[in-house]
Amino acid sequence: MKHSLLYPVNSASRRAVSLDGMWKFQFDPQSTGLASGWTKGLPDPVSMPVPSSFCDLFTDKDSREYCGDFWYETDFFVPGEWQGSDIVLRFGSATHRARVFVNGTEVASHEGGFLPFSADVTDVVRYNTRNRLSVLLNNELHEYTLPAGETAVLKNGKKVAAPYFDFYNYAGLQRPVKLLCLPQEQIVDFTVSHRLCGEDAEVDYTVETNGSHDCTVEVYDADGRPVASAAGRAGTLHIAGARLWNVHAAYLYTFVVRIVDGGRVVDEYSEKIGIRTFEVKDGHFLLNGKPIYLRGFGKHEDADLRGRGLDLVTVKRDFECMKWIGANCFRTSHYPYADEIYQMADEEGFLIIDEVPAVGFFESLMNFAAASQGNGKALGYFEKETTPTLLENHKQALTEMITRDKNHASVIAWSILNEPQCTSEGTEAYFKPLFDLARELDAQKRPRTYAIIMHSTPETSRGQQFADFISLNRYYGWYAMGGNSISDAEEAFREEMDGWNQVRRGRPVIFTEYGADTLAGEHKLPSVMWSQEYQNEYLDMNHRVFDSYDFVQGELVWNFADFQTTEGIMRVNGNKKGIFTRQRQPKDAAFHFRARWTALPDDYKA
Repeated sequence: MKHSLLYPVNSASRRAVSLDGMWKFQFDPQSTGLASGWTKGLPDPVSMPVPSSFCDLFTDKDSREYCGDFWYETDFFVPGEWQGSDIVLRFGSATHRARVFVNGTEVASHEGGFLPFSADVTDVVRYNTRNRLSVLLNNELHEYTLPAGETAVLKNGKKVAAPYFDFYNYAGLQRPVKLLCLPQEQIVDFTVSHRLCGEDAEVDYTVETNGSHDCTVEVYDADGRPVASAAGRAGTLHIAGARLWNVHAAYLYTFVVRIVDGGRVVDEYSEKIGIRTFEVKDGHFLLNGKPIYLRGFGKHEDADLRGRGLDLVTVKRDFECMKWIGANCFRTSHYPYADEIYQMADEEGFLIIDEVPAVGFFESLMNFAAASQGNGKALGYFEKETTPTLLENHKQALTEMITRDKNHASVIAWSILNEPQCTSEGTEAYFKPLFDLARELDAQKRPRTYAIIMHSTPETSRGQQFADFISLNRYYGWYAMGGNSISDAEEAFREEMDGWNQVRRGRPVIFTEYGADTLAGEHKLPSVMWSQEYQNEYLDMNHRVFDSYDFVQGELVWNFADFQTTEGIMRVNGNKKGIFTRQRQPKDAAFHFRARWTALPDDYKA
C-alpha cells in the first residue's frame, strides 16, 4: 500500500491523535539494542520530549555530540471502536534514518531526516489496551546521504559526525508524531493546479485513492459558503470572482474531498488552499500575473534548547519578525521544514523557495569556507563510487518534498541543491534527472533552481543551464576581500555580475545568500569586521550592486537569525550572520533592512 503524505486531519471518517510528550530515550553506542531485545523495553532510559532535538538538552558533551544509534520508546492506546479501520503511525520526521517497531514487530523504515513517513500498524496493534512503540534512529553522516558528510571514530572509540555543511547536526524525533485512524478505502493524495480566467479561476484537480468508488470535491470560501463542486477523480473546478492568494494578503479556500458510495461518505479529507499563479517570464517573477521582487531570508529551523525541534512559539515569533521587517519570502535552507511552517506561510502570505536537503556536496574539511574561496578538493563530487546511491536518495527526498508541499500557495519554487560542487564533468549527468523529475512531479510546474556557490562562476558552472532562474550565494566583502578591501570586493562583484548577464539567457537572478557575521552589541568606530557597523557597510555595498542590475529580482540575506554550527575556529558558538539574534531580537542591521524593504514596492524593477 502507498502511504499518504497528506497532513493529518480529523474529519467524519478520520481521527488524528497526538503522541507528542515525554518519551523514553537511550543511546545505543555499540548498536546492540536490537539484538538485546530493546524493542521489548529500553533497559536504562531517560525522559526525552517529543518533538525536540536531543542534543542541547544534556549537560555533558558526550551526550550532546553523540553520533550513532539511539532509541525512543512510548506507549499508545488504540480504542476498540477503531477495529475495522486502518491504524497508521505518522512521523513528521526522524533524523536521519529510522526503523519503527510496534509490540516488537518492525513496521517501517525510512531514510532521510526532514520529511514525513508513515507506518500501517493495523495488523500488529492490540485494541483497548496499551501498545509499545519503539523507534531506532541513527544520525551518522555519509557521502551518499542528504545532507552529506562523514562519520569519524575517535581514538576512544566514539563516533563523531563530520558535516560537509555549516549547521549543527541536530537529530531526534524533531517533529510531531501522530496516531491515525483511517477508513480502509481512503484518499491517498490530492493535487491542484490553478489558472486565472479574468475575474474567475479554474482549478484542475486529481484525487488518488486506494479503492474504486467515485470522488467529489467541494470548495468553500473563508466564510464557509460553497463556491464550486465537481465529481470524479479528476476534473476542473470553476470559481467565479475568485479571491486570489497574495503576498501579505492571503486568502484561503477550503477544499473538501470525499469518497462516496451512493449517499454514504466513505472518506473525507479537507485542506486550506490559496488560489494563485506563479511563473518566471521575461526576466521577472510574476505572482498572479504581476511582477514581484523577492526580499527576505535564508532561514534555519534552529532555536535555543529545542535545536531543530518544532516549536510553535518560535514559528510565530519568526513570522512576526519577518512581517515587521518588510520581508515577503524565505528559503527553507537547507532542508524541507515542518508541515506547520508551510501552513503558517499560507496563512500569512509569505513566499517560500522549498529546498531539498542536498547540502554538503563539496568535499572539503572546511566545506563552507574552503569551497567558497575555491580551495575545495579537485575531485568532482558527482564522480564517486557513492554517486549512484546518492542520486537515488536525492530522488527519493525530492519526490517526498514535492508530494508533500505541492498544494501550498506559499511554495513558489523548488531548490534542488545548495552549493554543490558543479564545475566537474559529472555535473550534467547528476543534475538533469533531478530537474526533470521536479518538472514531472509538479502539476503547477513551479520554476526550479539551485543555490550556486561562489566557486562556480558564469564561465565554470555546469549546472546553471538547468535552472529556471539563477540563485547566487555570494560573500564579497566577507569571505573574500573583507574589511578595508571592501572597495575591491565591490569591483570584483560587479565584474562577476557582468559575466552572469552574458549567460543568464533572459532569466532573473536572485541572491539566496549574502551576509556578514556580527556579534550583537559589538560596536567599533571606525568599523571592523564582526562589528555591527561593518555589517551595515557590507549590506550597503551589496545593495548598491543589486540595485545596479535590473535582472537582479530578489535578495534573501543570510541569515534570518543566528544559528548553531559545529564548533570551530571560524564560529563563535555558531554562525552569527543573523539579522536577528538566536533569541529573535533585532541587531542594528534589522532596522537597516526594515528601512529598505518597507520602502521597496512589490514590483520593484518592474
